[in-house]
Amino acid sequence: MVAPFRYTVSAAQVIFGSGSLSRLADAMTEQGGKRALILSTPHQKAEAERIAASLGPLAAGLFHDATMHTPVDVTERAMAAYNAAGADCVIAIGGGSTIGLGKAIAYRNDALQIVVATTYAGSEVTPILGQTENGQKTTVRGAGILPEVVIYDPELTLGLPVAISVSSGLNAMAHAVEGLYAQDRNPISSMMAVEGLRALKQALPQIVNAPGDIEPRSEALYGSWLCGTVLGAVGMALHHKLCHTLGGSFDLPHAETHAVILPHSAAYNAEAAADALKPAADLFGGSLGSGLYDFAASIGAPLALRDLGMKEADLDHAAELAAQNPYWNPRPIEREAIRALLQSAWEGARPR
Repeated sequence: MVAPFRYTVSAAQVIFGSGSLSRLADAMTEQGGKRALILSTPHQKAEAERIAASLGPLAAGLFHDATMHTPVDVTERAMAAYNAAGADCVIAIGGGSTIGLGKAIAYRNDALQIVVATTYAGSEVTPILGQTENGQKTTVRGAGILPEVVIYDPELTLGLPVAISVSSGLNAMAHAVEGLYAQDRNPISSMMAVEGLRALKQALPQIVNAPGDIEPRSEALYGSWLCGTVLGAVGMALHHKLCHTLGGSFDLPHAETHAVILPHSAAYNAEAAADALKPAADLFGGSLGSGLYDFAASIGAPLALRDLGMKEADLDHAAELAAQNPYWNPRPIEREAIRALLQSAWEGARPR
């Protein structure tokens, strides 16, 4: 018998496939957009400029200072650029940093959002915004935060460095793992989570071995879309609370932090959520925490918080912050247990 559940479908339009970037202008005008502020990080400024040139008069201007963890002061500068350009929509090109900025703008002025996704973060299909101010990262959820259109063109990911491919792929996998034991999980989100994990587990090692092969790049984008959609449909738990704490309060890199924490948060919840996690555990050899750790190690992912710049002296404070106002979690969030988890993640130890 299927247990009662509630499932809310996100209304984003997804355009997937090689060459789909060519549909950007049509997608924008079909949604009523006339003047787009194009967003990117400094690293992707040249790509944003090429896309702006292809849009011609539909491009109102560029803002290329998107930053990880979406600092509020950066958003305020982007809002000023949006208003000065007379824009009526935003096009975010890149991964979580740029997508987060587009969401932050839309949260404030309800702008139409279009995302051209070039990593595997998955945040482009969630109605969730995480933003940082005064050393604290907070999240808000709302229908107006969800981008209206997402373009997935695998050709745009061919130049994505292997290290970023690996860490952003594990970031997406974290969404799926948390989705499996979420308090409001349902059969549809769980099915998508397992398929997303399968796709990324298959694609990431192939990307490491052959970065220029379009097929695993396409498979990874497909998996990241599924994992992100899961995150958009259900609530977050311990893993995301830890990553928000480490990123917002200690300025650790976003995707790499997810990659390091994932095996440890999965191991923390493995017994309390054994039934829900069994399909994922089966994919990774029966023990999810150690299986994820071994998989991450095999593809060259970061394994230790100390390698990301985390100081051991800050672990006590991080544990205190993570235990405050905790998200729902299948296993109680206890300060000493979280401190032990963080110590293991700092050392890069294999979860038992």
